[in-house]
Amino acid sequence: MLTMQRLIPTGEAARPVTFAEVAQPVPEPGEALIKVEAFAPNRGETFLLERPRPGALPGKDIAGLVVQAAADGSGPGIGTRVVGHPAQGGWAAYAAVPTDSLAVLPDSVDTARAAALPLAGITALRLVRTAGSLAGRRVLLTGASGGVGHYVTELALAAGAELTAVTATPVRGERLAELGAHVVHEVGAAQGPFDVVLESTGGEALPLALSKVRPGGTLVWFGQASRTPVTLDFFQLLGGPECVTIQHFHYAGAPYGSDLSTLVRLVEQGRLHPEIDRITDWAQTADTLVDLRERRIRGKAVLLTGGTR
Repeated sequence: MLTMQRLIPTGEAARPVTFAEVAQPVPEPGEALIKVEAFAPNRGETFLLERPRPGALPGKDIAGLVVQAAADGSGPGIGTRVVGHPAQGGWAAYAAVPTDSLAVLPDSVDTARAAALPLAGITALRLVRTAGSLAGRRVLLTGASGGVGHYVTELALAAGAELTAVTATPVRGERLAELGAHVVHEVGAAQGPFDVVLESTGGEALPLALSKVRPGGTLVWFGQASRTPVTLDFFQLLGGPECVTIQHFHYAGAPYGSDLSTLVRLVEQGRLHPEIDRITDWAQTADTLVDLRERRIRGKAVLLTGGTR
């Protein structure tokens, strides 16, 4: 039996993962075996690690090399550089990934940038599609300084939107301002009305953001980063914008290969720029997860396996 190193949850806040020696995954017929060279955790995954499900195998964003092609003949061949979005199990030396959730990497797109693309990039791409045509529209984006926020900002501005981004601090908004967003540091400071609000904070931020939507506009709710439930008062809504649509959004829905290919193409063409705050060896994963959870990382963090474990 071939074995490998995998990061598994500990349930401990200070050190949420540890290395374990486990069997290499055996791919299903429609899966390729990928030698993981880099992976990127997401802040939402840090919350799942607080009370991990039995047998949970974290890791949804990877990039690496195909070392075993799919038995059914689908997908890329051995030796192909790819980025992938498996359902789980990506924080490991090897991962089995459905071939329809892989995209081939050109030589000009390095592994670290590719690993930063999947969940945040797919979320941003599908979120912008959900919002519809943004040319000439005023858009408010809350919780904007994470990986999703940077991608949404670049995609929305490229589509012709006038975008206001909400970040907790000026430092976390620096890159967004460079991209062309108007940056504020609390929802109350955003000057509406807005045609579209993309809301990811929850708690008190959502009702306040909703009050800034123009009559007939749309609020797309795609996260609750504050981890505080939202309360909406129907009678308060009566005094606010009329006929506003509130739409729930969740990015998930395989296959992901086509969207990954789109993101890779945009990066290759210099039209999308992954915001990576940290690139380090995967021996530093536990510390990186804590920093990600505590919002000490702007954009994405990428861990490199380095072939040493």
